[in-house]
Amino acid sequence: MRKLRVVLVDDEIMIREGFKKLFDWGAHDCEVVGEAADGVEALGVIDSMVPDIVIMDINIPIMNGLKVIQTSRLKYPDMAFIVVSGYDDFSYCREALRLQITDYILKPVDYEEFGNTIDHLKISIFEKQTKNVTPGSEASTIVGIVRYMQEHLAEEISLNVLAETFHLSAQYISQLFKNEIGVNFLAYLTTIRMERAKKLLVSTQLSIAEISERCGYADYRVFTKVFKKTEGSTPSQYRRDFL
Repeated sequence: MRKLRVVLVDDEIMIREGFKKLFDWGAHDCEVVGEAADGVEALGVIDSMVPDIVIMDINIPIMNGLKVIQTSRLKYPDMAFIVVSGYDDFSYCREALRLQITDYILKPVDYEEFGNTIDHLKISIFEKQTKNVTPGSEASTIVGIVRYMQEHLAEEISLNVLAETFHLSAQYISQLFKNEIGVNFLAYLTTIRMERAKKLLVSTQLSIAEISERCGYADYRVFTKVFKKTEGSTPSQYRRDFL
């Protein structure tokens, strides 16, 4: 997978420098290709660099971040925007969600949380790009593997299980995940299990233990610990927030 190009937009230079120095972009197959301190400058940088991802503050001079996203969306419908803001305000969140942003992260930034957001985004990009993969093509192997994982999510899934199922080496499959999706096998597996869990939490009345089993966790306590680490709340809290 090629490196994803990133533009940073924040009027505070220390925030931009923090992103560049404190987050390991290389480890996440990304590179910062531009930055801006206000909305008008941001539009110019976005037009000149056409990045894959824009990290956007809301409260920036001349034109606020939400207006920049709205304007850019007209030209670049597939561009990903991650809002990083000091405002925990529902109206801002609602408008950001309406503009189909990837995530809304509060300052000060938790860089581990931010890394998870980048990994989720890469998985989303991969899934969009492989919806209509032709059998026998170069990408068909990894697509077949991830579809198998989706269909057998409640069962034991490991590199060794996949290697036996697809008659490939575990090392080769591990490298496929990194090369084709940009995340490692475990990160991908955890992501799709958490996505399944969130859907079941808000669309069913299943108990946490039942959801845990359907997502491949025999011990609901392990499931709860992983869910809280990745989603920031317990499964029960997540369900209450959506009901």
